Amino acid sequence: MIERRSPSAPDAPSEGGGRSAQARRARVAAGLSELERWLADQVRKGLAAASESEWQHLARRLVDAQAPGAAAMVGALGEARSAADWPERLLAQITMLHLLAAGHRRLDELPDDLAQTVRTRVGYLVTREKVLAGPAVRDLWHVVGRRDEIQDRLVARRVWLLGRRTGRAALVLTFAPIGHPLDDSLVTGEVLDASLAFYPGAAPLRALVATRFDEPVATRLDEPVAPGVGEPVPPGMSEDEALDTVAKALAGDPWTDSWPLVLAAALPTAATLGGLPLHPRVATPWRLIALSGGRPLTVAVEWTPRGLVPLTAWDEHGQAVIL
Repeated sequence: MIERRSPSAPDAPSEGGGRSAQARRARVAAGLSELERWLADQVRKGLAAASESEWQHLARRLVDAQAPGAAAMVGALGEARSAADWPERLLAQITMLHLLAAGHRRLDELPDDLAQTVRTRVGYLVTREKVLAGPAVRDLWHVVGRRDEIQDRLVARRVWLLGRRTGRAALVLTFAPIGHPLDDSLVTGEVLDASLAFYPGAAPLRALVATRFDEPVATRLDEPVAPGVGEPVPPGMSEDEALDTVAKALAGDPWTDSWPLVLAAALPTAATLGGLPLHPRVATPWRLIALSGGRPLTVAVEWTPRGLVPLTAWDEHGQAVIL
């Protein structure tokens, strides 16, 4: 399984208002102050002396302090510690934790969108009602990929979308207890005419489907396409444009660890796609290589800091092939 953290836990407490909001912020601030002291101790003692039991204890303390997002980041340190390149990965994650704690400490000095990003990463909940009450973006949204993963006792479904006209990326995230059905209304390879409401932040990605204006449209060239939908294959970008897109996302939200991209004319190899490295845990993409047949093709991927995770490719007939 490719490691990932959800942008916001489904049961994270909201910031609320009035005195409750002040009390919540004070508890979070105290928890993050403890985190900063602990991080300084780790750097002073050396990363090799780090104890996973300490991390688990600190994660529980952060949950008690109502900072579940920060707790999840601390909990992920154990996985980094077990990797072959653990010194680099562990130091990078500790750095991002320190940046998050420092950002919360200086919350009132940050621009509004960046301050909201910090709140979200710490674990403050933005309610669905608040998101849906905000502005919505209407477009023809290509459903470019879907991936399910287990998080604690829940299954999280991540559905990636790309706006045909706006070029905006979106993530629709849903949860269900293990063994229960998940929302399957967004099908890879289809296009829907809809308005999406985005969660606030400096690099907004997570979204809710606010309004659907018609039924999803199949994107095969040999099937009829509704008027106005445009070409069936999602618009792709070059490798340089993809890197620029990721750089802009990281500039807005430095804690970004996942972003959808659609690469045009990308040639797959055993370890790369369009010259960009695949994630180390991605096995040799034989299906993608066979589909390519030595020819470049359009491929939707999930960018992560460690490499690309292929999601979907489109063959010469415009048929979406799930990878």
